[in-house]
Amino acid sequence: MLEKLTTELRNPKSMELDNKSIKEVLLLMNEEDATVPLAVKKEIDNIESVVKEVVKAFKNGGRLIYVGAGTSGRLGILDASECPPTFGVEPTLVQGLIAGGEKAILKAIEGAEDDEESGQLDLKAISINEKDVVVGIAASGRTPYVIGALKYANEVGATTASISNNKHSVIGKIAQIAIEVETGPEVLTGSTRLKAGTAQKLVLNMISTASMIGIGKVYENLMVDVQPTNKKLVERSKRIIMEATGVDYNTAQTYFLRANQEVKPAIVMILLNCSYEEALDKLEKSNGFIRNTK
Repeated sequence: MLEKLTTELRNPKSMELDNKSIKEVLLLMNEEDATVPLAVKKEIDNIESVVKEVVKAFKNGGRLIYVGAGTSGRLGILDASECPPTFGVEPTLVQGLIAGGEKAILKAIEGAEDDEESGQLDLKAISINEKDVVVGIAASGRTPYVIGALKYANEVGATTASISNNKHSVIGKIAQIAIEVETGPEVLTGSTRLKAGTAQKLVLNMISTASMIGIGKVYENLMVDVQPTNKKLVERSKRIIMEATGVDYNTAQTYFLRANQEVKPAIVMILLNCSYEEALDKLEKSNGFIRNTK
């Protein structure tokens, strides 16, 4: 029942919300938002367990699939869509599914989240299998669309995890690993795009970033598989080469071009004084980890 969910309770600090000045509203929201990272920290062990499963999946040809409705679904899609340009991976490696399909990304599709069967059908459509990790996201922890997806993922042998903002959630009981970040009552009652959504975004940031680090997509703290798809990213690529190797701009630009505008082999070419072909070979043997090419 909704009345039992902490995300649906009224926040005693905001009972006079409509009577506050703009600054008072902003300060209150900021104060409440500050509690979110602390709530996330309590779930680090469970987040770590999910990341380990995702890294394992990536290494074995599996994918990471986020499933959600409304804000939760959009956040999953946002995180998934950022992975290809940031880490140079195929768009299929990390995917986001939302109740109601692509139309629901921009506009609410009434009743879509209440269809448990469509969660199953959407996973079937992308041929989910035992190599994949499916993460169901729902602030309430009881969204039928997500429940249906997790049940089906369990049936086919995929690894399942959940992200919710209430303890003892329904999806937490279905998933093999439950991340339950209890963010409490919202400033605007029931508006879980606020603290709950912020918590979900933080957790998704952790899962995708830590998983990509785990498969060699990062050197030091640099995104060495970034895709130079625009002028800004071309310049960022050169700066990354400079930071990783200590060379000047002109040298970085020269090696960037010699490496077919690929940052990672350019770095290896400079560090190991080798050709582009040799750099690719060394990276293949090291499973993409620059540190292991030395």
